[in-house]
Amino acid sequence: MTDEEFYGTAFPALLEAEALLQSLVRRCQLETEDGAKTKLIEKCQSRIKTARSMTAKLNRLNLPVCARSALTEVYDAVGIRIICGFIDDVYRVAQWLSEQPEIEILAVKDYIAYPKPNGYRSCHLQVRIRAECARNVLAEIQIRTMAIDFWATLEHELKYKKEIRDEALIRRELKRCADEIAATDLSMQTIRDIMEGKG
Repeated sequence: MTDEEFYGTAFPALLEAEALLQSLVRRCQLETEDGAKTKLIEKCQSRIKTARSMTAKLNRLNLPVCARSALTEVYDAVGIRIICGFIDDVYRVAQWLSEQPEIEILAVKDYIAYPKPNGYRSCHLQVRIRAECARNVLAEIQIRTMAIDFWATLEHELKYKKEIRDEALIRRELKRCADEIAATDLSMQTIRDIMEGKG
């Protein structure tokens, strides 16, 4: 089944929602430039969750496998990931987004302040699109540093390997790496603060 077939008549609105979120990120970058030598946003990725991936998620959540569940019971049929250089930038982007009239923030999950048990750290915004082009489409915005993005990409790849030997050891090592990366993020933030006269 193609993504278009799975989402049916809602698919064009998902495309519009993805485009709207991308345009917001571009606008955020332009409006927050303040002469700093570092960019607020390093890169941005977006996607519409594939039919296959959404089906697997709905099954995990014991929800009916249909477009209605995908669009009303979960928040990430449309997803966008924003990568920043520094922790403070993550929060600046989140604050800027929360002030935009095109979207309504439904929930904030701050995994930087309150990391997941595996060590994952990111800020997730669950949003509803207010703009007419994709009104009421739900989406998730993930904002994280380059360092934790590196970790999360590898952790995700390892998590979906078919056969994992020494799984408990690997999980402990991944958690240790996540903690070390978080410490590095804090150190880099401190260095920048000192260089900018904030420390």
